[in-house]
Amino acid sequence: MAYEYKVVQIREGLIGGKMSAGKLESVLNEWASKGWQLKQITSVEVKGRIGPGGVEGVLVTFERQVG
Repeated sequence: MAYEYKVVQIREGLIGGKMSAGKLESVLNEWASKGWQLKQITSVEVKGRIGPGGVEGVLVTFERQVG
């Protein structure tokens, strides 16, 4: 059995802000509708486009069987 993986980066706003459950749920449902299954969620600091700091975000890893 072979698998493929998709990693999606989610963050809220460029400066601060917290991750909303609604946004995460929307992403999970979007990828599930395409046949992807949630594998892992990892909290990360995502580098913003403004200034040296980052914002809180998550990396969402999906998996699906190939073939």
